[in-house]
Amino acid sequence: MNEYGFLSIIPPVLTIFVALYSKNVLLALTCGILSGSFILADYNPFYAVLNAMEDQVLKEVANGSQVQVILIIFIIGGFVKLLEVSGGATAFANKLTSIVTSKAKAQLLVWLSGLAIFFTDSGNSLIVGPLYRSVFKEFKICKEKLAYILDTTSSPISILIPFIGWGAYITSLIDKSYAEIGLDENSFTVLIKVIPYQFYAFLALATVPILIFIGKDYGPMKRSQEQFIASFDQQDDSDIADKNEAATNSECQDKVLTTDNNITADEQKISIFLYPLGVMLVLIGGLIIWHATHGGLTTTHIRSALAISYLAASLTCMFMMHRHQARSYTESLGIFIKGAESLVYISIVLVLAWSLSSVTKDLHTADYLGSLIGGRVDPMYFPMIVFALGAIISLSTGSSYGTFAILMTIAIPVGFELGASMYLTIAAVLSGGLFGDHVSPISDTTVLASAGAECNHLDHVSTQAAYAGITGLVALFAYGLAGAYESALILPIALIVLFISMSTMMKLFGKRL
Repeated sequence: MNEYGFLSIIPPVLTIFVALYSKNVLLALTCGILSGSFILADYNPFYAVLNAMEDQVLKEVANGSQVQVILIIFIIGGFVKLLEVSGGATAFANKLTSIVTSKAKAQLLVWLSGLAIFFTDSGNSLIVGPLYRSVFKEFKICKEKLAYILDTTSSPISILIPFIGWGAYITSLIDKSYAEIGLDENSFTVLIKVIPYQFYAFLALATVPILIFIGKDYGPMKRSQEQFIASFDQQDDSDIADKNEAATNSECQDKVLTTDNNITADEQKISIFLYPLGVMLVLIGGLIIWHATHGGLTTTHIRSALAISYLAASLTCMFMMHRHQARSYTESLGIFIKGAESLVYISIVLVLAWSLSSVTKDLHTADYLGSLIGGRVDPMYFPMIVFALGAIISLSTGSSYGTFAILMTIAIPVGFELGASMYLTIAAVLSGGLFGDHVSPISDTTVLASAGAECNHLDHVSTQAAYAGITGLVALFAYGLAGAYESALILPIALIVLFISMSTMMKLFGKRL
């Protein structure tokens, strides 16, 4: 038990309550940070404000890894804006709508794209989301559904890949925890053996095609879809003006496109989209392979690869806009900067979310929650308890990484003493942290999924929770079953249970829209 005890859970609980009540994420995060700093400063308001600004917010802004994430977000924002203004993204979306002939195919395409971008959980939503906004609008699918698919194919796929940043981080935690209890099994081998028991990751990834197959929605997602369809044809004057302006710009761009008897204006627009995207993907793949074969792949290497690749893709897009649309490089640079500026709000949310995580760390929130499993329990139920505790910690702090670091050092030694399966224990830590992070309104990946879909953040949280909650319950059941019968066959059983559960919910409460 830590010195703050029950007080340590006040900031995250207050943040979630204020967010749900006020619908204002910035206000909620600020309240959580100030309440935690108030406790840390021994209830002195003056020192609380100083602590919040100096020891929490500014410390996080000065953190090298956090700055890297913000920088990458700005670069991606600039690149996306270039594609939008060039007309390439719209031309590509229009091309896709001629290929994708149904709502189901549109959603499945986003899901497959999310699986392909397995190398970054934070960049996944910002890469995939902008590509399919227009497609979803064309098929009258709400933004909340796009955000849900983006969020469900970010961390869940990344955590299953052992040779990227996630794997390196997790193996380092396993190494440390195993050394403390005298186990010397290779951590990479352990991680490979743990994969079949990462039930939440597999179940979350499977939920999307199950929902697509059923073709219905329930709960908050159903209401969002109904509202979107109802308002789809009701556009105000500003929307009409924007469309007219876009049409005018498109006509002007068509006039300045290089005349070529074999290449149409639309094809050149698509080339302005595909060539930069190709440069980006080739560089990312090449740099990741190079790092993996020259000393190992770290989180910094992943972020460096993203930054270099997106900058190169942006320069490629600028060159093609200059060649085909007679745009000056100065004008293109202004567009790039404008795109980066559009993500300032998201960056502020991320900084505050990280600051709240820093507050909970100083208050030892995770230690307090971890101490709740300190008593003797039956090894059969230990994976379930670890999964539930990991979900609570991650939901409260908004950080799966932080949850892994704290809970791994607690659960592995306790599980070892109880005689519980180490593979199941580690998998439960990973799945619990992943589930809590998935449904947490203060998680960076949740925030970025909202940004990628241009969706109201709290709407995304509420619509996603209704689906992820069912998936989490099935994962909890799977860990209970695995605790009694440790077998890789538990996963297909869990998938069948998930399908039955989702089908039942859709039959009782769902509606095809």
